Parts: sequence; C-alpha cells; structure tokens
Amino acid sequence: MKTYLIDLDGTMYKGNTIIDGALDFLQRIREHGDRYLFLTNNATRTGKQNVEHMEKLGFYGLNPEDFFTSSMAAARYIAKKSSKRNAFFVGKDGLREALLDSGFTITDKDVDFVFVGLDKDGSYQTYSYALKFLLNGAKLVGTNSDRLLAKDDGFNIGNGSIVAMFEYATGQESEKIGKPYQPILDEVLEYASITKEEAILVGDNLETEIKLGVDFGVKTIFVTSGVHDRKDIERLKIIPNQVVNSLNDIEM
Repeated sequence: MKTYLIDLDGTMYKGNTIIDGALDFLQRIREHGDRYLFLTNNATRTGKQNVEHMEKLGFYGLNPEDFFTSSMAAARYIAKKSSKRNAFFVGKDGLREALLDSGFTITDKDVDFVFVGLDKDGSYQTYSYALKFLLNGAKLVGTNSDRLLAKDDGFNIGNGSIVAMFEYATGQESEKIGKPYQPILDEVLEYASITKEEAILVGDNLETEIKLGVDFGVKTIFVTSGVHDRKDIERLKIIPNQVVNSLNDIEM
C-alpha cells in the first residue's frame, strides 16, 4: 500500500477553487486501495476546520485525521526536544489545538516558546506583544518557512516572511520544521505509521514538498498547477521523480 502525502494550497485547491483533477485523484486512490494524508504547511486550521473548508469547496469523504499540518509537526517536535511547556503563540485555531494536544500550556507568563503560525488578522500590536517574550528569553518556533501563499489571483505573504521578521528583530534563528525540512517528514511518518519508502509526496511547490522528498529520499510527483512550473525545475535545480500537468495524469 502506498500513502500519498498531498499538499493542499496549489495542489488540491487554489483560493476557493478546486483544481482540476483533485476529486478524481482522491477517488482513484481510494479505489486502488491506497491511502492519502494531506501534508500542509498551512498552520491555521484544525483538522475539523480543514474538512469543513474542503467540503464547502465540493470535496467529500474526508476526516479530520486525514490532515497533518506544520502546527502539528512543530508542537510534536518541540515537545520531544524539551520538557518545558509554557507557550505563547501567534496564529489561529490549528496552532492552538496542536499545542494543547502536545501538552503545552498557552500562557503569557514565564513563556518558554513563542510559536508563530500564519495569522491573516495579525497586527503590529500582535507582533510587538509576542516580541517582548522573545526578547525576554523565549525561544522562537516558526511552524513553516513559506515565503508566499497562493490565492486565486496571485500570492499573499507567507508565514515564513513573518517568522523572518521575528528573526531579524530578535537575532534568533527559528527552528526549521515545516516543509522542506526533516522534522515535518519525521513527524508525519510517525503519525501515519509508515516508512519513507511507503510514501509519495505530491505537490505544486518545488521548494517545499518536492525539495523535502528530494533531500530525504521520498518519491515525489510535481504537478504544475500552483506555485511553480516546468521551467522552474532547471532554475531551482530541484528534480522531482515525476512531473505532471494535472493530477489526472498520475497513474496509480
């Protein structure tokens, strides 16, 4: 049995639009007796919220357990590295839930870690409040390093750009956890109870899921439906195992 680790933004949907072939691809995986998990750097939503979001777009048959996010990876990874559990966070429900599930106490007292996930409602005041904990000795933990976030008509600022702001302001370097870094791979493999040989990474971003697979020996399928296209392969020197124009072109 193969487990497809599938990106969301730019692979399954772009903004509020399902990408052509996405529904059929999931159905073909089911019919073939294989498995899928959505592996996303998007740290904002809980599993339940991801299901609700995708069902509104027209997806069906999804469960909260089908999603593994950079929030989950960050919380699980840091919980293994440290016994300290006081955390402040910048982000949304997905990061809050992941921290609580991993045993962290969310507080603004004696803060050990400041976790940073995407918050589209974040303000100057939000970031400045989090900054004081970092300047007082808390460790910066960015859930992911995405520079850009795809939308219907272009791109928004990604979480990695916000993390970089905190790095510059504090002189700290964040843990590197989300795609394309090894911690998220280790954590999702453990979560899914599979080896990397049983996994296939599917996505539109050469610099995240495809680079993750290339760097750590996981088979990759690059679909040219989102951030990058074929000409970027040579430019970035990131070579996927397979390149398809559409999810419809992926053979089981």
